[in-house]
Amino acid sequence: MSGLLELRWSQSPATASMDAMHVTVLGLGHLGAAIAARLADRNHHVTTWTRSGGGTAATAPDAVRDAEVVLLCLYDAAACRAVLDTVRTRLPVEAVVVNTATVGPDEAVELAALAPRILHAPVLGSTGAVAAGTLTFLAGGAPGPAAAVLADLGTVVDCGTPATAAAAKLVANGVLADALLTVRAARTRAAALDLPPHLALDVLERTALGGLVRAKRDRLEAPDATPADFAASALAKDVALLAGALAPGSDIAGLLTPAHADPAVLAPLRDYAAGHATGDASYHRRAFLPTAHVEGLREGRFTSWTLEEYCALFTGSPAPDEPTRRRRVDRVDVTGSTGTATMTLHHGPDVFTDSFALLRVDGAWRIANKTYHRA
Repeated sequence: MSGLLELRWSQSPATASMDAMHVTVLGLGHLGAAIAARLADRNHHVTTWTRSGGGTAATAPDAVRDAEVVLLCLYDAAACRAVLDTVRTRLPVEAVVVNTATVGPDEAVELAALAPRILHAPVLGSTGAVAAGTLTFLAGGAPGPAAAVLADLGTVVDCGTPATAAAAKLVANGVLADALLTVRAARTRAAALDLPPHLALDVLERTALGGLVRAKRDRLEAPDATPADFAASALAKDVALLAGALAPGSDIAGLLTPAHADPAVLAPLRDYAAGHATGDASYHRRAFLPTAHVEGLREGRFTSWTLEEYCALFTGSPAPDEPTRRRRVDRVDVTGSTGTATMTLHHGPDVFTDSFALLRVDGAWRIANKTYHRA
């Protein structure tokens, strides 16, 4: 890829916007919520809407009614397509839609054709970069009237076309994925050499990967100290080869933690986490043996569910607070064809410790039974 250049009109992030605009942010996940807050602080008139509720507008068409710039901060191409189908006939004639979603090149071209003035511009950076005004937009076209808004969020790299911008983002996330796995491998080597974890991180901060380690060090030393700013499931969507190593909803710092378990043993635990993250019980049916039971205390009373009774608890949709939920695998032990594992799940005010009995049946690992403690 060639011809990438930084547009000269991008202003310093430290300079407040002189041209307040009516901006709509559609999607209030990690990125969207941070962008809305940043633009409000820069004196833009910000309207928000999210599919799970909680925005300042009741509906997406209401949200875009007076917009000059609409920022799509959505998860994937399907979400972008659904929202654009809802709002495109209600967009003001001069409104510019800036799509920040990470999608494939073909998807970017398709989405750019859904409305007259769409700029495909995925971003490099997360919530910290938004707050500092140092995002990078990989723009597949000219920003036009959106230039002042993007300048209040960071800088723009001209990638020429939507397809090229989408490809550039995938290349960038591939580099991030490679770096994460390199740090993870280094921590595994350090543990094997009995190097104290804090000293290993001190050393890694002084290597070429220092910026990444510094940015994630608080989570590496105290994983529960702060919520995720970039969910591992989002990176898994962008880099399919990493999907087998990720737990939906956990911060990407989890990738920097040494792995001690065979990925095949972790497979049912990933499906279990995915079932919680999506509300789709089919993940649980794949994770558990059909004879499995889920047992624990609810409000002080012993409860035992069959697998189907447990699956009936899931609605098919993520929980409203899913963006703030966190899950991690704490321990996995294997002996021959049997194993045990524990997982911690932070679901709103509740913290669950789940204990699993694992069995390898017909060459695949499954959860035989689960018990849990709710705090």
